[in-house]
Amino acid sequence: MNEAKKPLFTVREMVLIGIMAAIICIAAPFSIPTPTGIPLSLATFAVYLSGLMLGRRDGTLAVVLYVLIGMIGLPVFSGFSGGIAKLFGVTGGYILGYIPCALICGVFSDLFTEKSRFWAYPVGIILGTLVCYAFGTAWFVIFTKSELLSAIALCVLPYLPGDAVKTVAACAIAMPLKSRLRRLFERKKKSV
Repeated sequence: MNEAKKPLFTVREMVLIGIMAAIICIAAPFSIPTPTGIPLSLATFAVYLSGLMLGRRDGTLAVVLYVLIGMIGLPVFSGFSGGIAKLFGVTGGYILGYIPCALICGVFSDLFTEKSRFWAYPVGIILGTLVCYAFGTAWFVIFTKSELLSAIALCVLPYLPGDAVKTVAACAIAMPLKSRLRRLFERKKKSV
């Protein structure tokens, strides 16, 4: 008996990955320059949403797609920049850190029930952000040959209040939207 092979991705999953990658591409370029060279941007907010809304596999793939789009030169990185040279610049570690950040947010989104999402989503974001900061700050230290503590003072501490606001906003948006999307797709499955 020949069993039909299940596709790796459904059309719905591919569309959602593409939409989320597009949202990141739209949000990330808008940034406020800072003296450290690491801008304040909406990229992390969009990365949080990607992991929370799409889960670990699809959310991470959306972020990988965003990074690849930027690598080929489209101006989707902060300050409307792009190209592989941006990944080898001072912010390259943070951009690459978005990938494990989305993965960790997605793991917490996938593994915990709707009842526990009120603590699971923020914990996932906090852990994902820590990993992103670890990648980015290590890269910054190597790139600028600066001391670790001074790099943390320049590249992490000033951004924590903004990350707290982004965490609250991402949770406030992802919690109701993910529930609605899930109900919508379950209804469509029953009707097929």
